[in-house]
Amino acid sequence: MKIIVFMCLAIALMVACTPVNKDSHSDHGEEAKLYLTSYSDLMEVFAEADPLVKGKNSGILSHFSWLKDFSALTNGEVTISLIVGNKGIRQTLSAPTRKGIYSFTLQPEVTGEGQIIFDINTPEGKTQLIVKGVRVFDSESEAAKDAEKMQASKTNTIVFTKEQTWKIEFATEQPVIEPFGQVIKTSAQVQSAQGDEVIVSAKANGILIFTSENILEGKNVGNGQNLFTISSSGMAENNSAVRYAEAQNNYERTKADYDRQKELAKDKIVSEKELQKTKNDFENAKAVYDNFNKNFSAAGQSVSSPMSGFVKQLFVKNGQYVEAGQPIVSISQNKTLLLKADVQQKYAPFLSSINSANIKTIQDSKTYSLEQLNGKILSYGRNANTDNYLIPVSLQIDNKGCFISGGYVELFLKTITNTNALTIPNSAIIEDQGSFFVFSQINPELFEKKEIKIGSTDGLKTEIISGISKNERVVTKGAILIKLAQATGSLDAHSGHNH
Repeated sequence: MKIIVFMCLAIALMVACTPVNKDSHSDHGEEAKLYLTSYSDLMEVFAEADPLVKGKNSGILSHFSWLKDFSALTNGEVTISLIVGNKGIRQTLSAPTRKGIYSFTLQPEVTGEGQIIFDINTPEGKTQLIVKGVRVFDSESEAAKDAEKMQASKTNTIVFTKEQTWKIEFATEQPVIEPFGQVIKTSAQVQSAQGDEVIVSAKANGILIFTSENILEGKNVGNGQNLFTISSSGMAENNSAVRYAEAQNNYERTKADYDRQKELAKDKIVSEKELQKTKNDFENAKAVYDNFNKNFSAAGQSVSSPMSGFVKQLFVKNGQYVEAGQPIVSISQNKTLLLKADVQQKYAPFLSSINSANIKTIQDSKTYSLEQLNGKILSYGRNANTDNYLIPVSLQIDNKGCFISGGYVELFLKTITNTNALTIPNSAIIEDQGSFFVFSQINPELFEKKEIKIGSTDGLKTEIISGISKNERVVTKGAILIKLAQATGSLDAHSGHNH
């Protein structure tokens, strides 16, 4: 009896421990769908449709996104047409069922292969999207089998719905085959361009006195604005107030002598030679006095800003003694900037072929092309100096408000080449434990993580050696969020969809 009980328990345990094959039944409750995707110059459509069967209603849930920013279509009239041979049916919706989504229902009338056409009319313009190779079947079983054959493998994939992409900064692009030559990566110092900055110097010896309490670094100043006064009043030597008074007295005295001798010369009382000498003395005294009168007053020499801009640097303090020619303040407009870079000697053969550059700011990691900044290559060195074995390269750019004179940027110097390469934006690349990946689009709601091998980068784009082809679309904005979605687990493939 004990043996029988023992055997029954053993059998019960074996049955309990036998795994149930859920895969063989898990998909029976889920109908196969058609996934339709098409692009125009303006728009993307992604439609999830029931298999098309003659005489049966098929729901077509269509998602429309603007390609410029992959935002949802919020208003506009959309007409769907199913054309098989010379037969066609259509349906028009004047507004979306939900934001970005138009829910159509079509009942095919004939079987065969055809196409679905979406005609979109919005305030922003008209566009047409065509999906070719659509088949209509006689029976539901045939249509279902065909739809199952077209299902993409979901191995190593991530679901990210259109409703989710509409809530974030998102974009997809196809890789581009384009010229991609040697890229020289270096750093560059930002400096003010010639003519964009001026140093104001003292024109006389004396004590510097600010005319305003707001002469501070970064303060805006206008052209001709009085900045400070240099006074030598009370000084034993080089007293500008005394010199100004002397110049004024000499001017008044020589003017009186010249006016008197002009009257005497009419009666031939003084000679022409004496009159000419008196005239010369007067004109010399007048020139000296006019110069003092223009730049000096009883308070001292007035110094003004020679151009509009801002105070970049103060070299002296209020009340400090300065000498003629000594720098006092630098005024900068900060509109045009120089980028001064040094490159290694091994790049010397490529310097003559530099035709563009990309500039990356350190503070916010934004990258700009030389063309965006209206920039140009100014010069490159032909030799290295004894105190610096690097070769200088100079560029000029317009300041778009994000560059600070005296700071540094990363510089990617691009050279002319006849070699083409497959490239994608840097924002598409995800680094994970030393390897590089992209998310390749299977359809606009399903993405496959693919490992890639990369080449050089120009700061904006990266050369792809292997891993993807030019016909794929990859996520170029929002890739990091798709990676997070993968890390948190699979999402419901139908989340956000109501049929």
